[in-house]
Amino acid sequence: MTEEERIQPAPAAFKADVWTYFVFRTKEGGKDYDKSYAVCKICTARVKYSGNTTNLRTRVSRHHSNVASNANFKTKRGDPAQRTIEEVNFSKLPASSTRATKITQSVLVFICKDMRPLSVVENKGFRNMIKTLEPRYTVPSRQHITDIALPKLYQEVKATVLDSLSSAETVALTCDAWISRATESYVTVTAHHITDQWNLQSHVLQTRAMHDSHTGEHIAALLTDTVAEWGLNTKDLVVVTDNTPNMALAARLAGMTHIQCFAHSLNLASQKALKIQSVVRLLGRIRRVTVFFRRRTTASNQLKQKQCLLQLPAHRLITDIITRWNSSYDMIERFLEQQPAICAALLSAEVRKSEKEIFTLSESDITCVEEVVRALKPMKDATLVMSEESMPTLSIIAPLHAKLVMGAQESVDDTPTVRDIKTAIAEDLGKRYVNERETLWMASIVDPRFKDLPFLSEAETSETYSRLLDTVVTVIKKEKNVSK
Repeated sequence: MTEEERIQPAPAAFKADVWTYFVFRTKEGGKDYDKSYAVCKICTARVKYSGNTTNLRTRVSRHHSNVASNANFKTKRGDPAQRTIEEVNFSKLPASSTRATKITQSVLVFICKDMRPLSVVENKGFRNMIKTLEPRYTVPSRQHITDIALPKLYQEVKATVLDSLSSAETVALTCDAWISRATESYVTVTAHHITDQWNLQSHVLQTRAMHDSHTGEHIAALLTDTVAEWGLNTKDLVVVTDNTPNMALAARLAGMTHIQCFAHSLNLASQKALKIQSVVRLLGRIRRVTVFFRRRTTASNQLKQKQCLLQLPAHRLITDIITRWNSSYDMIERFLEQQPAICAALLSAEVRKSEKEIFTLSESDITCVEEVVRALKPMKDATLVMSEESMPTLSIIAPLHAKLVMGAQESVDDTPTVRDIKTAIAEDLGKRYVNERETLWMASIVDPRFKDLPFLSEAETSETYSRLLDTVVTVIKKEKNVSK
């Protein structure tokens, strides 16, 4: 007998109204009722039954108050005026009710936070899930979400963001131009500030399609509109962008102080190093091997077996993305990690039997690859530092920049390839932040980690401290004038 077949309604002799919401199960392998407990029709919970209905009424009142408030426990079961469990449990929630409003709000947050398409409210799986969680709730239409619910939520969130920005003493902006998978161009503007509790707060203010070309003039107009819409003070406003000339022009036209994104600067310098002919050749060979294992099932299976045999991590080989230098670094590093397993797999009879031409790297190539990784590791570490920081990173730029340039100095033990890599990095980084260095030094001096400015000369350190003192005096005078 199935579980459903064992569920039986209470005997007709049980006249109490509460039995509208409870049933019995039959005993295992028999037809007699198991009256030691009753089963709630609403939530299927088992409730102890000892001959009276006190426990059952308590269960309904405590856990199903909506049913209890709508039900008249004084009427007898079978009274035409008494609503059935289906009528009570599945009567639709009014859209304006507190419960329905909260669920709709959760649906909107789900769409926005997880970046789901608005059509998700029409999906059968989504509707079935909602029906299971709350059968009385009616999922709003896509049109209602688009025309009413989302605009209302936007205005509510915007009011919160405006309040947050208005309480900030200073605000900095980041501006990013990017292209979607559908090759549509967008520009995103984000505001950052420190709260009274010294927490970093970030708000995306705009993500706007750029139907016009990404000229400095067009981006400057977008920045100006954004600043006006969100009521930001344009005085001393700083914007961080990538290193493209159009972004620098946009910041200047908008009257903002421009800071180049250091992570982008690291990417550009590293890309220069990866374009050295000897490195290009090595990358091409490693890429060919990784693609081979990704496209050949036999080779991939052999690699997994050799990883297990050699007790190496069961990591997949990485194929790089040309526009992201760190993916090339990760590809090389993973190749070196798995080199013993790769060689063993390529030499296996199974792979050799199915492949006529097998491409490998020579011992001298492997040695050169190891040197490339060592030469690029400082750039990789710096990139991780910048991307993993949860606090403002402006104060880190100057010391990191100085350390990388110093580390890129040639050594007598450097091979020609390493020497070329260091030269490419030093030349590219050396021309960055020449005009912004005073701003960067001021940011570093107020950071306890770098307040001694060990990366500067004695004269530069003294000059920076003098500038800091002048700034402090100016701020104090301004505050005194305001208090008067």
